[in-house]
Amino acid sequence: MEGTKEKIILNIGGVRYETYSSTLRTFPGTKLCSLTEPHAPSIYDYDPTTKEFFFDRSAEIFSYVLNYYRTKHFHCPIDTCRSVLEEELAFWEINETQLASCCWLKLNNKEVQPEEFNIWDENERTDDQCLIVQTERRDFSWRTRWQPKIWSIFEKPFSSFTAKCLAFVSLLFIVGIVIIFCEETKAQFEFFTANFTFVGYSEVSHDNHELYYHQAAYLLHLELFCVLWFTFEFSVRFCFCPDKKLFFQNPLNVVDFLSLFPVYIELFVAGQIQRTPSLGLWLGFVRIVYLLKLLKISKLIETPLILRVLCYTLKSILREICILLMILAFETLFFGSLFFYGELLGSHPSYTGELHFTDILVCFWWALITLTTVGYGDIIPLTTVGQVTAALAAVFGMLTIIIPIPIFLVKFKSYYDIAIFKQKLKRSKKR
Repeated sequence: MEGTKEKIILNIGGVRYETYSSTLRTFPGTKLCSLTEPHAPSIYDYDPTTKEFFFDRSAEIFSYVLNYYRTKHFHCPIDTCRSVLEEELAFWEINETQLASCCWLKLNNKEVQPEEFNIWDENERTDDQCLIVQTERRDFSWRTRWQPKIWSIFEKPFSSFTAKCLAFVSLLFIVGIVIIFCEETKAQFEFFTANFTFVGYSEVSHDNHELYYHQAAYLLHLELFCVLWFTFEFSVRFCFCPDKKLFFQNPLNVVDFLSLFPVYIELFVAGQIQRTPSLGLWLGFVRIVYLLKLLKISKLIETPLILRVLCYTLKSILREICILLMILAFETLFFGSLFFYGELLGSHPSYTGELHFTDILVCFWWALITLTTVGYGDIIPLTTVGQVTAALAAVFGMLTIIIPIPIFLVKFKSYYDIAIFKQKLKRSKKR
């Protein structure tokens, strides 16, 4: 009790502060915490007469620093220069990432809503909130102990070295089965185009049958090997998933489940496929689900911060993007119609047959290509009215695209700064 009631007097730039030593011990490793140590008077400027420590620093900022030790929430005055604040925090050995989000936004002049500031923390916790349940409610069995570990290994590729190795193996199998699918599709296409364009079969077509079925059997065994791995992976993830309902609400998990069926169905009806080759084509069509497994690569590979910021920026300006698309659609209709009638009415009978369009839809295509400044050159204006229309379309297209760019850049920079600050804050908390 005596230690907690002990008081320390601080003289900061002529302003006297008095606080408990237990308050200064709130954050170990900082300069104020070292003042509570017995040898502090011999290290710092200590006056034994007044029993106070003197520091020639900013008293205004120190009042916020001391309040941070009391409340564990660091705020700062709005009119403070950022460089001065950083210098004072460095002197008191306090990380600038401890600054509250509201003050950080004001200090950096960021016009961002407070709920948008926390979007990065929410995104990082989404997976845990959706799929990880409180294991404390259950019996302390082996499944309860191993469930979070196994789930992290199979579901969070960057949680450990084992998870990274498993993610790499899964990535190889995904790429492998996509290559096998492409080879099977190519073999089926070549076989059917060579043997089913004529009536009847010859000796050559019989040899082609044998070659095709040997190749198909080889690819089927490779495909089966990959699917067995996917079956094992999906079964483990499903068994150790705490919430089965939310598990199947994830589209990637549904794709993993559907991709298990084509090869097993083909093995079950293998004899019937030889009698009716068209059934193999339908099974090949079902195998398109293998291509959707490529979406899982985005989960196995760590998404760069700048890409995540870009995605969120596009979501935040979705309204502006819709307005831009509406303007672009109006310009396409306007300039396409103007070009169509201008070319028809202004064309000379001697070169009417040389027009590069047959209907107004082709003119809409030309207008869209011109407005987006692509300009393939497959359709060109031949009359004066058409050339003036093309020039106006190019100018308006550039203005339509250029004007929204500053809005996007301002939003992107604001969200990127917030994301960088959040990462610094996360790293400092880990340390």
